[in-house]
Amino acid sequence: MPAVHIREVLRSARADRRGVAAFNVITLEHAEAIVAGAEAAGRPVILQLSENAVRFHGGALAPIAAAMAAVAQGAAVPAALHLDHVEDPALLRAAATAGFSSVMFDASCAADEDNVAATHDAATWAHGNGLWLEGELGAVGGKDGVHAPGPGTDPAAAAVYVARTGVDTLAVAVGSSHKMTERSARLDHGRIAALRESVDVPLVLHGSSGVPEDELERAVAAGICKVNVGTLLNVAMTGAVRAALAADPDLVDPRPYLAAGRDAMAAAAERTARALAGPGA
Repeated sequence: MPAVHIREVLRSARADRRGVAAFNVITLEHAEAIVAGAEAAGRPVILQLSENAVRFHGGALAPIAAAMAAVAQGAAVPAALHLDHVEDPALLRAAATAGFSSVMFDASCAADEDNVAATHDAATWAHGNGLWLEGELGAVGGKDGVHAPGPGTDPAAAAVYVARTGVDTLAVAVGSSHKMTERSARLDHGRIAALRESVDVPLVLHGSSGVPEDELERAVAAGICKVNVGTLLNVAMTGAVRAALAADPDLVDPRPYLAAGRDAMAAAAERTARALAGPGA
């Protein structure tokens, strides 16, 4: 099936108190592994590409986006494409013709009023082109290399932010941090529940690789809907590649160790997708 619009997976997930995993794609093997894991779990999935990953591909969005779309089209579960942590307005505008149905426009490091103004403009453009827009309010850790998160997102401020910007989904700061390689983060579940009550859009958890599965399950029950995962897959892939090369120091064909890395990522993606499925799934 073709890639679905992100609204199809997030609206139903929010209504059912379930989470949808949004996994970061860097290479084709990432995309293949993500879909394989989602299929094994029987869960919808979001394949997302960050501005950093676009830079890794020489700044060319089209080739990797086309690969993601092709993998999504062959998926046996609903799969949506999302462009993540976009700061460049030109990249935002490229999303509409590259197969994405949503973009996270990241103005979170700007002053509050500048964040609102820039995100409102991005949302207005996105809606005019059939896209959802994700905004961020609060200080999620890890962006500056420091894993300690900053002040959490205030529920009252979140309601004002959503109303003024028109965002369709909201990334919130509730205790997670980007780029964590150990799963030791603890979330503020009371804050998550209060945020769900204060806004009528799906809530997004960034930096979920460092959050244990039981914490993710509680976060989804409290109101988190979209769960971003990147580093967890990279840890799995890198470990498998290292093991394959250590087992055969003469190996030069990349296919065996990339296959091992892809299988490890698929297993990690399946576990995460199952953890987010909600009670009775």
